[in-house]
Amino acid sequence: MKKKKAPKSKSTAKATKKVATKARKPVKATKKAKKPSRKKVAAKARPKKKAPAVLNGISDIRRFFYRNEIPIYFISATNFNLLGADEWIKGFKFICYIECFDGLHPNVFSPKEELPHEEFQSIEDINNYLLEHKEVVDYIKNRGGKGKALFLMFDGRTEKLARKLGLEVCFPSARMRNFMDNKVNTNRIAEKAGVPCVPYLLSKVKSYKHLTAISKSKLGTDLVIQTPFGDSGHTTFFISNESEWEKYADEIVKEKEVKVMKRINCRGSAIEACVTRHGTVVAPLMTELVGFKELTPYKGGWCGNEIYAGAFTPSIRVKARKYTQLFGDQLRKEGYRGYFELDFLIDQDTHQLYLGELNPRITGASSITNHAVFALSDMPLILFHMLEWMKQPYKLSVNAINSRWFKPENIDSWGQLVIKYTEKEIKIITQAPRSGIYIMNPDGTIKFSRMDTHRRAVERENEAFFLRISRANDYFYEGADMGILVMRGRLMTDDFKLRPRAISWINAIKRSYAAVPFTPVKAPKPEAAEIGGFKMM
Repeated sequence: MKKKKAPKSKSTAKATKKVATKARKPVKATKKAKKPSRKKVAAKARPKKKAPAVLNGISDIRRFFYRNEIPIYFISATNFNLLGADEWIKGFKFICYIECFDGLHPNVFSPKEELPHEEFQSIEDINNYLLEHKEVVDYIKNRGGKGKALFLMFDGRTEKLARKLGLEVCFPSARMRNFMDNKVNTNRIAEKAGVPCVPYLLSKVKSYKHLTAISKSKLGTDLVIQTPFGDSGHTTFFISNESEWEKYADEIVKEKEVKVMKRINCRGSAIEACVTRHGTVVAPLMTELVGFKELTPYKGGWCGNEIYAGAFTPSIRVKARKYTQLFGDQLRKEGYRGYFELDFLIDQDTHQLYLGELNPRITGASSITNHAVFALSDMPLILFHMLEWMKQPYKLSVNAINSRWFKPENIDSWGQLVIKYTEKEIKIITQAPRSGIYIMNPDGTIKFSRMDTHRRAVERENEAFFLRISRANDYFYEGADMGILVMRGRLMTDDFKLRPRAISWINAIKRSYAAVPFTPVKAPKPEAAEIGGFKMM
């Protein structure tokens, strides 16, 4: 007899269905698991990039640069500003328009052939010319075609040309630098930072009558006017009457806004620093040589620096360091990072310290800063700058560095003289002194001692390092850079006069040149005479 099947209840049927459904799901999931997507396989197979180890302190950082494998270039008219950087950074090369060392510097590359080009109007033009020069392009390609680039000055075109060559410009954008380099904007940044400026106002000036109307009650009638851009005294005008106004009126009224300052009895000074992710590193305060007729044709023109421990009172030095840190911290808030320089004005009547101007870049004082004993004991400021552009994590105590660099025993005594041609007559150079170490004889004459590439080889005060800029077959014209003398010891007296020693060296270097008058013909303006109408260093 057949057993009668018991009828399934409704609830049992549902439960069976549920179980069946549940049983199928894992099967589908298993099938999916067996066929992982290609993307997932690729992602799994790709090895993770190992994060670079954090550099801990100065010793690690120095080793990092000694073992650097990334090509780094300083591209400029000369290699003066970063002399010696190649000794700290492996793979560091100079690409220069002017060969100051006659091919004897191991890390300077200068194109041999002069290609046709538009008349240089700025140092940016020189750099753009270099970046398009076939010899330079080949040189960079032969060294790997990629790397990092430093410039004294650059513009948007420079940035494009550098990118085309695979070079990263290691500075904030030209647009940002241009904004901050504007002397009017500098004062606005100083206000936000809490750094005092010489009493001033910012305004368009339409006429002398307008000038006195807006400034007399606040600033008096003895004034200094600065247009937004300019250097070495080219665009700083001293005006106390209408006659002086007339000399510069055209240059002032064409600007949308200028800085009008009260004229003070001041002493100039300069300080270099670097905005880092850990704070602002500040070098010692230096004196500035300004307007000496033996050195420059420009009344307010920068023409050298001195660095020595007793250059300023402790109070002034403390203020300068504090203001520089405040200014650097504000620059970081504005998005800036890296090297910068501030000029400070010390009021001789009130002993107040005021901000003069900002140079958001390396400068003509960088060479003397980066070779002083405090820098050699730790590392030059330019290395702090490069760290910000190397994507390399690091740790260091900025406060400890600033305290160390502030101590008098860490500041040795050096001076540099930037010698320009000060006469109006144009001449062709027939003989020029070599770059290297010179010795001064007791009678005031000098003799070439030996070839060297920087000042550290200078041992005594009767020796000097000379970097030649104007060469044989170049042209002398008012304002042309002849060269730079760097020597141990003081160059100015305590009342800011050139010492006899400095004058003797200037005269001796000038006598080392020979030149003949240039007779203009209908031929085009000589190319060599183009350089010098703008900032070279």
